[in-house]
Amino acid sequence: MDKYENGLKIRESVIGKRASRLVSDSLADIAPILDQKTLLAFDEAVERGILDMKQREMITLTALLTQGDTSNQLRIHIQGALNVGISRAEIVEIFVHCLSYVGFPKVLNAIAVANEVFSQD
Repeated sequence: MDKYENGLKIRESVIGKRASRLVSDSLADIAPILDQKTLLAFDEAVERGILDMKQREMITLTALLTQGDTSNQLRIHIQGALNVGISRAEIVEIFVHCLSYVGFPKVLNAIAVANEVFSQD
Protein backbone atom coordinates (compact mmCIF):
# COMPACT_ATOMS: atom_id res chain seq x y z
CA MET A 1 0.00 0.00 0.00
CA ASP A 2 1.43 3.40 -0.92
CA LYS A 3 1.40 6.52 1.27
CA TYR A 4 -1.71 7.96 -0.44
CA GLU A 5 -3.72 4.77 -0.01
CA ASN A 6 -2.61 4.47 3.61
CA GLY A 7 -3.43 8.15 4.22
CA LEU A 8 -6.89 7.63 2.74
CA LYS A 9 -7.46 4.60 4.95
CA ILE A 10 -6.41 6.56 8.04
CA ARG A 11 -8.42 9.66 7.07
CA GLU A 12 -11.52 7.54 6.51
CA SER A 13 -11.08 5.89 9.90
CA VAL A 14 -10.83 9.30 11.59
CA ILE A 15 -13.36 11.52 9.81
CA GLY A 16 -15.46 8.82 8.18
CA LYS A 17 -15.78 7.63 4.59
CA ARG A 18 -18.52 10.12 3.69
CA ALA A 19 -16.59 13.18 4.96
CA SER A 20 -13.39 11.89 3.37
CA ARG A 21 -15.17 11.51 0.04
CA LEU A 22 -16.61 15.03 0.37
CA VAL A 23 -13.12 16.42 0.94
CA SER A 24 -11.79 14.62 -2.14
CA ASP A 25 -14.78 15.61 -4.28
CA SER A 26 -14.60 19.27 -3.24
CA LEU A 27 -10.96 19.47 -4.31
CA ALA A 28 -11.00 17.20 -7.38
CA ASP A 29 -11.70 19.86 -10.01
CA ILE A 30 -9.87 22.80 -8.52
CA ALA A 31 -6.98 21.60 -6.35
CA PRO A 32 -6.47 17.83 -6.27
CA ILE A 33 -2.96 18.41 -4.92
CA LEU A 34 -4.52 19.61 -1.63
CA ASP A 35 -6.34 16.31 -1.28
CA GLN A 36 -3.08 14.47 -1.85
CA LYS A 37 -1.34 16.66 0.75
CA THR A 38 -3.99 15.82 3.36
CA LEU A 39 -3.59 12.12 2.63
CA LEU A 40 0.17 12.37 3.06
CA ALA A 41 -0.31 14.31 6.31
CA PHE A 42 -2.46 11.50 7.75
CA ASP A 43 0.04 8.86 6.63
CA GLU A 44 3.05 10.73 7.98
CA ALA A 45 1.41 11.51 11.31
CA VAL A 46 0.67 7.87 11.99
CA GLU A 47 4.02 6.74 10.65
CA ARG A 48 5.85 9.00 13.12
CA GLY A 49 3.84 7.43 15.95
CA ILE A 50 4.63 10.10 18.53
CA LEU A 51 1.07 11.32 19.15
CA ASP A 52 -2.02 9.14 18.92
CA MET A 53 -5.10 10.15 16.96
CA LYS A 54 -6.96 11.31 20.08
CA GLN A 55 -4.16 13.74 20.87
CA ARG A 56 -4.00 14.88 17.26
CA GLU A 57 -7.73 15.54 17.09
CA MET A 58 -7.60 17.51 20.36
CA ILE A 59 -4.86 19.68 18.89
CA THR A 60 -6.77 20.05 15.64
CA LEU A 61 -9.95 21.15 17.42
CA THR A 62 -7.97 23.70 19.41
CA ALA A 63 -6.20 25.04 16.32
CA LEU A 64 -9.45 25.36 14.41
CA LEU A 65 -11.15 27.06 17.35
CA THR A 66 -8.38 29.62 17.71
CA GLN A 67 -8.49 30.56 14.04
CA GLY A 68 -12.22 31.23 13.98
CA ASP A 69 -14.30 31.05 10.80
CA THR A 70 -13.55 27.34 10.42
CA SER A 71 -16.99 25.83 10.95
CA ASN A 72 -16.75 23.42 8.00
CA GLN A 73 -13.46 22.00 9.23
CA LEU A 74 -14.70 21.99 12.84
CA ARG A 75 -17.68 19.85 11.78
CA ILE A 76 -15.37 17.31 10.19
CA HIS A 77 -12.94 17.22 13.09
CA ILE A 78 -15.56 17.20 15.84
CA GLN A 79 -16.91 14.06 14.18
CA GLY A 80 -13.34 12.82 13.84
CA ALA A 81 -12.77 13.43 17.54
CA LEU A 82 -15.87 11.40 18.36
CA ASN A 83 -14.70 8.66 15.98
CA VAL A 84 -11.33 8.32 17.73
CA GLY A 85 -12.88 8.11 21.19
CA ILE A 86 -13.05 11.67 22.47
CA SER A 87 -16.32 12.14 24.35
CA ARG A 88 -18.79 14.96 23.84
CA ALA A 89 -17.95 16.24 27.32
CA GLU A 90 -14.23 16.27 26.46
CA ILE A 91 -14.90 18.19 23.23
CA VAL A 92 -16.92 20.78 25.10
CA GLU A 93 -14.21 21.01 27.76
CA ILE A 94 -11.53 21.57 25.09
CA PHE A 95 -13.52 24.57 23.88
CA VAL A 96 -14.35 25.86 27.37
CA HIS A 97 -10.70 25.55 28.38
CA CYS A 98 -9.75 27.88 25.50
CA LEU A 99 -12.18 30.61 26.62
CA SER A 100 -9.56 32.64 28.47
CA TYR A 101 -7.20 32.46 25.53
CA VAL A 102 -9.45 33.06 22.51
CA GLY A 103 -12.59 34.72 23.89
CA PHE A 104 -16.31 34.14 23.96
CA PRO A 105 -17.17 34.62 20.25
CA LYS A 106 -14.85 31.87 19.00
CA VAL A 107 -15.78 29.49 21.81
CA LEU A 108 -19.51 30.10 21.35
CA ASN A 109 -19.18 29.52 17.60
CA ALA A 110 -17.30 26.26 18.19
CA ILE A 111 -19.91 25.12 20.73
CA ALA A 112 -22.65 25.86 18.19
CA VAL A 113 -20.90 23.70 15.61
CA ALA A 114 -20.41 20.94 18.21
CA ASN A 115 -24.11 21.10 19.02
CA GLU A 116 -24.93 20.60 15.32
CA VAL A 117 -22.63 17.57 15.09
CA PHE A 118 -23.90 16.10 18.37
CA SER A 119 -27.52 16.43 17.22
CA GLN A 120 -26.74 14.36 14.10
CA ASP A 121 -25.43 11.44 16.15
